[in-house]
Order: sequence, then structure tokens, then C-alpha cells
Amino acid sequence: MAAAAAVARERAGERQVPALGRMRWLSLVLVVTAAAVTAEQQVPLVLWSSDRDLWAPAADTHEGHITSDLQLSTYLDPALELGPRNVLLFLQDKLSVEDFTAYGGVFGNKQDSAFSNLENALTLAPSSLVLPAVDWYAVSTLTTYLQEKLGASPLHVDLATLRELKLNASLPALLLIRLPYTASSGLMAPREVLTGNDEVIGQVLSTLQSEAVPYTAALTAVRPSRVAREATLVSGGLGRQLLEKTTQADVPHPPVSYNDTAPRILFWAQNFSVAYNKQWKDLTSLTFGVQHLNLTGSFWNSSAAVLSLTYPQLFGTMVTFKFIFANRFYPVSARHWFNMERLEVHSNDSITYFNASQITAPSTYSFHCQFVSSTSGSNSLLVLYTQPSLWQLTLRDFQIQAFNVTGERFSYASDCAAFFSPGIWMGLLTSLFLLFIFTYGLHMILSLKTMDRFDDHKGPAIALTQIV
Repeated sequence: MAAAAAVARERAGERQVPALGRMRWLSLVLVVTAAAVTAEQQVPLVLWSSDRDLWAPAADTHEGHITSDLQLSTYLDPALELGPRNVLLFLQDKLSVEDFTAYGGVFGNKQDSAFSNLENALTLAPSSLVLPAVDWYAVSTLTTYLQEKLGASPLHVDLATLRELKLNASLPALLLIRLPYTASSGLMAPREVLTGNDEVIGQVLSTLQSEAVPYTAALTAVRPSRVAREATLVSGGLGRQLLEKTTQADVPHPPVSYNDTAPRILFWAQNFSVAYNKQWKDLTSLTFGVQHLNLTGSFWNSSAAVLSLTYPQLFGTMVTFKFIFANRFYPVSARHWFNMERLEVHSNDSITYFNASQITAPSTYSFHCQFVSSTSGSNSLLVLYTQPSLWQLTLRDFQIQAFNVTGERFSYASDCAAFFSPGIWMGLLTSLFLLFIFTYGLHMILSLKTMDRFDDHKGPAIALTQIV
């Protein structure tokens, strides 16, 4: 009981930490403890500004991606440091991406859209960014985060008080406009409430534009309005769900990143396994997402790089894996290419060398391969310099980048898969065979000749001379 109380006090105290960058571990704890309660914990976030070039396109906002608190801070920091000092936060009670689909006129009925003013603002804004799914806890601390970054207390305003305010472009201001999701009487449909909220957004923006005040605006919500599956339905209630299959979300682990003054080398694999004397060991959990991974021996410069991974207790001894790269300029292609010259395994004062020269890509790209292995008979990209060896390695969904790394994100991947796969070859051969049959049949049809002599029933019969 004392331990549980201590944990509760610790969590309660940490929830008061305002900065988004310091809430990473707390977000993980909250996700674990709240996963059984709600099926969705994300809300959309729409950002736009009167200044230009505040945000680059969000490359990782694909379907299913959830923007974490750390990623959200990377989007907000440039806007707050370089953009206008007047920030508008439209905070709705509840909002989900499904609301934009249901009431945004996405099926051709744009005249019925409940977000016409918002769409117009995004169209005319020099800078805008749409994040479909943001972690709910990061959004819940957004007001405090903006307050700390701007150094200004949030001011709850409505249309009447906004017209009386005299905003200054040089002085920071945080204006908070609360928007409902349902009417107080409960008789208005969500479409009508959302339309009214959109009118409020339009009037606020018109007021700022009439006074020529630069601004940065954000629209988000406290919690999602639509949940795919209620907790009561999961626990019972409906009994058996038709064709129901509950699976745990597969959260990918972060890549290994070597940093000196900035991220220099990125390495990732879905599975990283090694074998010594035919005894296999999975190193995935010991490599990715580890806070204190031993990278001693790694270094980087513009022409060469080494990524060194050391495991103190692997097969009863200390083992080090070294990925050695080179970056060279090739006049034929007029660009730099990097290649992994070799992979070294250091153990028991001995070194095993694997040739990895086929792992190559333009230096502005990353390299990706679905299967990289040293086992024979698998078209392996890792080839032993000397035969035989007790070491074997296998990497599935392997991706690596040693040069021109921007942040902790891989560049466009150059894949090891050949352009003509076996399936493509089979399709081509089958198509050629069918084309040959069609051509032969067409040639036979065109070779048919009609009769040039016909029997006349009024004249003598045609006599055919039999040739013996």
C-alpha cells in the first residue's frame, strides 16, 4: 500500500511538469495505464499562420501515425520562435478526424460543409500544418506549454472582448477561445454546433485581419468526440462481437542514433539476430529503444563513418559489432555514394570480417533491404572474407543511413530489391507466350483464301482431274 501511494504521489507530481519535452516517460506510463479504458486517445491539431515557411510538410503523418509530445514540440518551436508573437488557441471540447469527414463536405457537397471558414483560412494562410492524430496528453498540456514559450498568461476571450483588445505585434499574447461540441440544451445536432464554432473562428480571424495583426492559430480539442469501441462494449454488454479479433498494437521501436553535435548515423531493423556456433540470440530488445546502448568506438566525418555496438554479456563474453562506411564521389553519376565496406565482429581477441559492399546508396539516401543475412544460399549481402566462421547474422527489414542525416529521421530509401522480381518475370514470360499464340492465330486467319471458282447449276459440272 505504501509503495502504491508513493507511485500515485509521484505520478500526481509529474503531471504538473508543463514542458512537452519533459513528458516522454510520463506519456508512456499513461498509455500503459489507460490502454484498457479507451480505444482511441488522439485528437486532430490544425495549425496556420500569417507568416511564411514556418512548417515543412509533416513527412511521417501517414495513416495510423500518432504525433507524440516530442514531435509536437518540434513543430511548435519554430512557429513560436520565428513566427508571430500573437497566438490564438481554439480549444474545442471534443473533436475527431471523423468530424471533418462527416461534416466537412468531403463527398462533393461542399456547400453543406461545417468548416467553410476554417477551410478558407487554411487555403489563404501562407503557412499551415494539419496533424490528424496527436497524443491526447500532449494536447492537454498545450496551453501551459504555449504559456511558457511565449512568457504570457492565457487570456480567455470572446468576440466582444477581442474587439476591445489592442494587440501589439512585438508583445506576446496567448488568446484562448473555448468552443463547445454540443449545445447546452442538447437539442442541437453536432453539425449545427460545429457550424457555429466555424463562424466564431471566421469572425475572430476577420477581426485580426482588419487590424493587420500577425498571428499564429491552432485548432484542437480536449478529447476525441468519437471512440471506435467503448470500454463497456469490450468488457461485455453486447456479448459476442461478430468476427471480433483483438490484437495488440505493434509499436515500432526507435532507431539507433549516433550523435556527436547532431545525429550522424541511423540504424534500424525489425529483427536483429546473431548466432555463434549455431546458437542464436535475438538482440532486437537489447539494441533498439535502449537508453544507454554502448556506442563506444563510433565516429563520423564527411568521408568515413563507423557505428560500433558493444554488448558486455553475449555468449558469455564481450562482443562488438562494427558497421564501417565510406562516402565517395563518383564522376560517372556526378554524385556521392556511400557503401558499407564491411561488418566486423570483435570477440575473444579475434575479428570476423563480413564483406558488405552491396549495401550502397546515394549519400543523400538511406539503404533499405527486407532481408540481410550471412547464411549461405539466401542471396546474402554479408559475405565472409574467410571460410568457415562460427558467426552468423540476420537482419530483417534492415535500414541504415550514415551520411546527410536530418534529425532522427531516415531519408528516402534506396531498396535492395531488383526492379525485375520473379513475379514480374513470370508475368512478362506469360504475356509473351500469349502474344505469340495471338500472333500465330492472327497469321493463320489472314492466310485463309476464299474460292475463286464456283459450280454453275445451269452449265456443265466442274470436272476435277485426278492426279495419280
